[in-house]
Amino acid sequence: MVIRTVIGSAMLALSLGAQAAPVFMSSDWAAAACAAWNGNEQLVAGLGGDWIKNDAGRGYKAIHIYRDECASGPRVELTIQRNGDRAECSYGGAVQHSELNGDVDYLMHATDDHWVCMGKGEWGCGPMGAMATGKLKFEGPKMEAMSVMGPFEGFLLLTGAVDSDRGSCPN
Repeated sequence: MVIRTVIGSAMLALSLGAQAAPVFMSSDWAAAACAAWNGNEQLVAGLGGDWIKNDAGRGYKAIHIYRDECASGPRVELTIQRNGDRAECSYGGAVQHSELNGDVDYLMHATDDHWVCMGKGEWGCGPMGAMATGKLKFEGPKMEAMSVMGPFEGFLLLTGAVDSDRGSCPN
């Protein structure tokens, strides 16, 4: 009985430890990124003012993101909603809002190398540098984005903080 328990515990530990990281910018990765967003006070509080209030009366902002190397594959979405004076991620996964409103929503994409650079916060890969040099391709309300560079940096760093496998494209 003791041997069976030890073997069973070892097999359980191996199976739990063997869980692979989600593919970078897959639906599973987006769900993890959503949870990470909500754990990041820089994002939740820093975007809780005018940024989250600019939602075209819909009650949410959508952020679509993808990898240039995987442009023909599915994109992912983070849906951000106002909760009092906080900007909380209510959904992370496959795109639910296919039509973006360019006055309030965002589309961002970059090469894998540039996502890595931005995710690490390396020199020239902060929000201003990434946008100015074209490392981050960006559509959406640019003036609004310029007004929240601090929290936006938190978003770029989040892309590197969420565990992921970059060896394949999402499917």
